[in-house]
Amino acid sequence: QVQLVESGGGLVQAGESLRLSCTASGRTFGGLAVGWFRQVPGKEREFVATITQSGAGTYYAAFPKGRFTISRSGAADTVYLQMNSLNPEDTAVYYCAAHPSTCTGYGCYSIETYQYTYWGQGTQVTVSS
Repeated sequence: QVQLVESGGGLVQAGESLRLSCTASGRTFGGLAVGWFRQVPGKEREFVATITQSGAGTYYAAFPKGRFTISRSGAADTVYLQMNSLNPEDTAVYYCAAHPSTCTGYGCYSIETYQYTYWGQGTQVTVSS
């Protein structure tokens, strides 16, 4: 069982930045594809970004429009979501998720919640106007 822990959420003003972090208890992210999702009350969980198990490939939802960047530390023990130019519509609980993967090429992108095996508890991001 892989336990994921997110951190880095908080309250910021519109235009500011946050960097979310996700760690996996007791292991690295080698062999795991990782995604970030977000959810607001009353709505379905929404895909944000994903990174392949090799760390070589990334894919984003359309809405960040270049404002968000997903990355992995060199030691592969932390996955980050750098969020710039935040706006109030980005307010949500952000979740880190992972699933075992052997896919290493481009196009190995998991964007659906059902594709993920492990989930963190989420971290709240609130952007004030």
